[in-house]
Amino acid sequence: MKFCWTTLSVKDLEKSIKFYTEIVGLPLNRRFKANTDMELAFLGEGTTELELIHDEKSEDAFAKGISIGFTIEGTLEEVIERLNEEGFSEQSAIHSPNPVMRFVYVKDPDGFTVQFIEDRRES
Repeated sequence: MKFCWTTLSVKDLEKSIKFYTEIVGLPLNRRFKANTDMELAFLGEGTTELELIHDEKSEDAFAKGISIGFTIEGTLEEVIERLNEEGFSEQSAIHSPNPVMRFVYVKDPDGFTVQFIEDRRES
């Protein structure tokens, strides 16, 4: 068995694609209309993707209990600066559970929790 994707139901597909491509850095792999009311977008690298679904008939995103984590390139301060520039200024404090890892949480445009992780282990 292989993990394929995580699906997020989003209110505004354009805002979500912008967040995940420009801030997170995921490439947009494909985007298509599933029917007249539903559009999907798949983002990511490798074999696991993030699927965004916008359904005109659904008014709510389903953000409860979802958290997605991304390892960053560069520093956490650079990510925080970019988040602030893009209007995502409500972030958690920086957490550092051990000497080689730091992370911060932010909500995406639909309220899903996104964790940005700085891994300081030498590669």
